[in-house]
This record gives sequence, structure tokens and C-alpha cells, in this order.
Amino acid sequence: MTKTIRFNAFESNCVGHQSPGLWRHPRDRSWEYKDLDYWTELATLLESGIFDSVFVADIIGYNDVYRGGLDEALRGGVQIPMNDPLQLVNPMAMATKHIGIGITASTNFEHPYTFARRLSTADHHTKGRVAWNIVTSYLESGAKNTGQDGLTAHDHRYARAEEYLEVVYKLLEGSWEDGAVQRDRESGVFADPAKIHEIGHKGKYFNVPGYHLCEPSPQRTPVLFQAGASGAGKVFAAGHAESVFIAAPIKEAIAAYVRDIRQSAAARGRNPHDVKIHAMATIIVDETDAKARAKYKDYAKYASYDGALVLMSAWTGIDFSSYRPTDTVKKVKTNAITSFVERLSDDGHAWTIEELAKWGGIGGIGPLFVGSPSTIADLLQEWVEETDVDGFNLAYALAHETFTDVIGYVVPELQRRGVYPTTYTEGTLREKLFGAGPLLPETHPAHRFRDIERVKREQAQLGEREPRMGGFR
Repeated sequence: MTKTIRFNAFESNCVGHQSPGLWRHPRDRSWEYKDLDYWTELATLLESGIFDSVFVADIIGYNDVYRGGLDEALRGGVQIPMNDPLQLVNPMAMATKHIGIGITASTNFEHPYTFARRLSTADHHTKGRVAWNIVTSYLESGAKNTGQDGLTAHDHRYARAEEYLEVVYKLLEGSWEDGAVQRDRESGVFADPAKIHEIGHKGKYFNVPGYHLCEPSPQRTPVLFQAGASGAGKVFAAGHAESVFIAAPIKEAIAAYVRDIRQSAAARGRNPHDVKIHAMATIIVDETDAKARAKYKDYAKYASYDGALVLMSAWTGIDFSSYRPTDTVKKVKTNAITSFVERLSDDGHAWTIEELAKWGGIGGIGPLFVGSPSTIADLLQEWVEETDVDGFNLAYALAHETFTDVIGYVVPELQRRGVYPTTYTEGTLREKLFGAGPLLPETHPAHRFRDIERVKREQAQLGEREPRMGGFR
């Protein structure tokens, strides 16, 4: 197999992230998440391993489904406290030259006009190394604490996200033309008003009449990450995402998802391989298989049963405390991450609650690879060959030990096999990932908004309309 394998680091501005309880391990550093040194050291480390990006997950709200409240999450430090992800961009960018920084922000809690300015600012400051992980959110607590009556229906959140993306594209791609900024000292003209446009957006969810507040950043629209795996999520990802993340414990589920995304992207006129797909995984590696297994056993002693079920309950919307450990997971209609429930009940394995907690205690719901460098490299290549993923979104067991081990053991083995980068491509994050220019390609739906005056004329003829799933009229 000759396909190049790519890595992202899956992080969050909190303690332990996907490995609840392991903050108690004497070598774990995740409790230092409040310190900028923690993040700049991580970014420098990952850049030494030629990682594509630091992907910083986030939630608005808290995991309060398990046992009907927040006590277990607070007691175990399970994704609470959690700090803002966007404020990590500048320090990590200043400490590095190449690595991308992907930040998560929700279309349910951020207004597109002000958020577009934050995106452009971050892209300017990093010289084009920012990505946006688009989420629609799944926590009732987040909705209620931001003034909403509650979380709207799952597919409705994606319908709203379609219009949200339309507003952002209009602002970032169309409001300021190329050449609008002249900086002509002789004439005193900084920007040409004739090349700067109001977007005139009037929709079902948002009315945004005016101009984008920022001049175009290096990428205009930052690289677009997305992790939706439900039916609505896959339609959304196929229409918009440049890099998609999937989490499932078995290869068959990953392979089916990859086929769906690539086919759907092609049906929308996109190059199916313009969508990079990364599977979540956790790697525990040492010099030999025996040493790696011993390391895993050491880590497992600190994993939290209740902490794992706090996460699983929040992700599924099912309070697993109401079941016996030997009960099996059943498909239940919820308003949370519906794809997670579907994958657990449809993968051919009858998961018990106890198995689910043990599996999710280290690294979440992706596969856990344990072994020597050659064993891990064999597994990674096998998964890429059999699922057609482009790489892996690596969660950690211990911060920063997991990534130090991956870079020290696995990266050199993959490089020796000729399936992992040895240097970075110059330029923006989009140029590094796709080898083309810094802007979204013409096949992406955002491209049509570069001619914003034409779009306004077309939409005026249509009148007020409701955004549809999977693209724009």
C-alpha cells in the first residue's frame, strides 16, 4: 500500500478529554490545560512529528445525562471545566510555523456575522493555518444556558446550519473582492468602495444585510472540518466539509461511512477525494508488543467506569445508569448524536453497558491500537487499505505522553515504509492538505458566493426562501 497516512491530534481545552480518569495518572499533564505553555509545547511537539493539525474539540453545555445530573461529571472532571478553544490559536501559531489549528464552534450558539470576523482574524494572525470544525451541538444544557427553550430537533439543526454556512460564505467569499484593498499611499485610498459589497442576506434564520468587517484573509474561508455521521450529518459533510472525522470501533462501519461520503460528494459535483476522511483512534506504543500491553494495563487502572458512561450517556442521550452492566445497548430514538446510537446497535456486536464503559474509558469510541512500532504501523496500513480513510484523528490516553510516543516510535516506522510525510508543504493549511491553492476550489458550493451581486439578483428573483439540506439554490 502506498497511500500516505496523515495524523491530526484530537484535543480539547479541558482535563482528560476522551480518557476520563486518566488525569490521576502520575505522568499525565492534562490538568495543565489552563497554561499556555501546555499548548505551545504540544503544538511544537506535534509539528516535530509532521502532524497536519491540532483539532480542538469543544462543547457548549455539560454532560448531565448520566444519573440525571452533573455530579459525576464534576466529580471526575469529565469535560468540565472546559475553556474556550479559539483563544488557543494565536499562542500555538506563534510557537510554530506549519501545523494547522482546527477550532470547534457551533452553528447553534454563535451568530454568523460576529463569528465570521473571529474566523478571519484568526486566519490573518496564523497566515492561513486555521480550520473550523462545524458542529450543530447536541447538549440540552447548552441550548438552555444560551437563552433557548431547549435543543431543536436533530435534522432541524442541520437545516439551520445550511443557512449559517450561506451567511458565512457570503461574508468571507463575496463581501470583499480581490483587489479591494489597495493601500495606495499616494492617493490616500486604503480600500476601493466599489469592490466591497453588502451581502443582503434575508433568510429564515438570519438577516444579515451589510458588509463583512474584515478584509480577505489568506484562505478567505478557513479549511472546513466536520464530524457529522447521521443521515443529515453525512449530507451536510458531503456538501461542505473538506476534512471529515468519523468515530467507530470497527472497520466495517468506517468503510461504509467513507463510501457514503465520497459518493455523496461526487453527486454534488465535488471531487470525492477533495474530502479527506480521518478515523478517530488511540495508539499505545512501546518498543515491543509486551511493553505496550504493560503500558495499556497501567493506564487502564486509572480509567473511570462512571466517567466513561458520563460521556456515552451525553453522546447518545441515553442515561446508562438506569441499566445493569450486563444489559445490551438498544437502538433508541434520541435528540443527541444519533449516528453513535446507530453504529453501536448496527455493527453486529451486542454491546453490554460494561463493555461500552471499558471500551470508551481510554480514547473514546474509536479503535485502540496497542503494540510495537511495527505492529501499530501494520494496523494503521490495514485500516487505511480496508476502509479508504486518509488518516487518523488521534486521541490521547496521557497528555502529552501519547503523542510523544507516537512521534518517537510510530512516525519513524511509517516514514521508513514511505507512507508518512517527512516535511511540510509550504503555504496555508489548505495548500498543505490538498496541494492546490489557498482558496476553496470552484467545485465547492462556497465558490458561487464570490460573485455576491449575481447571487443577490438571483435570490431577489426567488424571494424569501428556506435553505435546503445539502446545498444552496
